[in-house]
Amino acid sequence: MSAIPVFGAFAGSAKLLPITEGSADEATGAKDYFKELGIRTFINAAGTYTFMTGSLMRDEVMSAINYASKEYVLLDELQDKVGQRIAKLLKCEYATVTSGAAAAMTLGAAGVLTGMDEKKVAQLPFLEGTGMKTEVIIQKAHDIAYAHALKNTGLKIIYIETKEELEKTISDKTALMYFLNANNFDGKIQVEEFLKIAQAHGIPTMIDCAADVPPVENLFRYTAMGYDLVCFSGGKGIRGPQSAGLLLGRKKYIEAARLSAPPRGNTVGRGLKVNKEEILGMLVALETYLATDHDREWKMWEAQIKLISDAVKTVGGVETKVVVPPLANHIPTLHISWDPKKIPATAAEIREKLRSGTPSIEVADGADQHTFNVTTWMLVPGQEKIVATQLKKVLTEKALSEAHG
Repeated sequence: MSAIPVFGAFAGSAKLLPITEGSADEATGAKDYFKELGIRTFINAAGTYTFMTGSLMRDEVMSAINYASKEYVLLDELQDKVGQRIAKLLKCEYATVTSGAAAAMTLGAAGVLTGMDEKKVAQLPFLEGTGMKTEVIIQKAHDIAYAHALKNTGLKIIYIETKEELEKTISDKTALMYFLNANNFDGKIQVEEFLKIAQAHGIPTMIDCAADVPPVENLFRYTAMGYDLVCFSGGKGIRGPQSAGLLLGRKKYIEAARLSAPPRGNTVGRGLKVNKEEILGMLVALETYLATDHDREWKMWEAQIKLISDAVKTVGGVETKVVVPPLANHIPTLHISWDPKKIPATAAEIREKLRSGTPSIEVADGADQHTFNVTTWMLVPGQEKIVATQLKKVLTEKALSEAHG
């Protein structure tokens, strides 16, 4: 059996070429599969959205994936070894690679419910009459669609708002307390107080940090704080496989979670398969990310944002504002807005114009119909110039259409 190489030595910046239509054929002579399928590729000035297929993997990650694709290993042994290395890198008790943050939530909750009892593992998601607890507590302000990942285990969600409600709601049915880090400031109970209450009652805790990298410190912060289970997406800021994620935290819960994960069959997690390529790719993505010069990267994003902002502000009626969200997607974000009297177009119309242009460009929704948002962290360096030119062109055309209307 081939040993797992130490990939940290290869950590560094990705070497990616700008994406243009037909580039697969022209640059490498490779077959252009997307073009043959009639699918247009685009420049991603929006962010790490799953429906836009997340992020681009770094060269080091693709090298690891290609390496893994040529060898056989035992899946559990690979998870064991990679989990140990990730735990060491992130200074936590244990870790495992999952098929995304939602899978980390399902498997983590399953581990809390069943412990190492394989009979209970096979009984999920049917909790009644099994001796397992049945409820998970969530703040109403933290209720998002992805909480369905917890329901997959059979848990019933109990919603609360205040500290007093939380204290009264905790019972012998409470299996888990879930916290959504992105909504920390939306709820009435903040991240540290929520943990403190759970610990006082002996209730396991899970924190969902799916989009909370950067900053890099978040990979360490919440396990050090004391959260039992911490869930991250792998294909966002870490730029690993989009079909991978991380479950970090207490060894006893993660080892139990693994009993509901492939290759085992009679479990709620059988469909949450992550194979050797994604597992190894996730490890290398993490090693590469930890070795990145984050200050330099941040300054690059700021410079790219400024270039785009300066370009679009030359169009009359356009205003820009740079915002850095305090938690999830914590990166420089350019809010572009305009006076509808000078530029009589909605954000949807401008987005469609950008999408149908050459090259196609995607931007993110804004706060209203005369605003959209731009980020640069998913751009290949150099694409910011294309985005600046195209945005200015489209906004100018819309302004001219009014002037000559």
